[in-house]
Amino acid sequence: MGFELCYLPDMPATLRALAGADTSIERWWLRMEEAKKRPDGSFTAMHVLAMAASYDPDPARFLGMRLPVTLDTCEVIEERWANWMRHDPVVAVETLGDNLRALKALYIDCGVNDQFNLLYGARRFTRRLNALGIAHRYEEFSDNHTNVDYRMDESLPFLAHALSG
Repeated sequence: MGFELCYLPDMPATLRALAGADTSIERWWLRMEEAKKRPDGSFTAMHVLAMAASYDPDPARFLGMRLPVTLDTCEVIEERWANWMRHDPVVAVETLGDNLRALKALYIDCGVNDQFNLLYGARRFTRRLNALGIAHRYEEFSDNHTNVDYRMDESLPFLAHALSG
């Protein structure tokens, strides 16, 4: 949620990773797969490339991956970025709100120290849900994005109750 806050900040690091492979996504990916130890920073690049294949796939490209920024100057390519943004829940709620309204339950939580900046998107999303009158439960908790399985103690009972009713 809030793609411009969670994905765009990772584009420069992704381009730096690709620079070691002459900005070739395919060359970088194959090197990374073959490496005995993945290079530092490879998770960020893998994450961004996986999102690229999901949000704006190009079947003519290696694994469908292309970035929404120029490879030399990291400028946003508006058409490609628009494809990504259609998947951002903060944007999609405008056209898919009726689907959310039809759910038996909608649970959203986010750590106040989320290292991917998802907190701000979650707040935007829930503010919009409130404005649209879409029932949901939203919680912020004192943690980040990782190793938060303990949050299932909150979400699963809520969802189980909604599904059993």
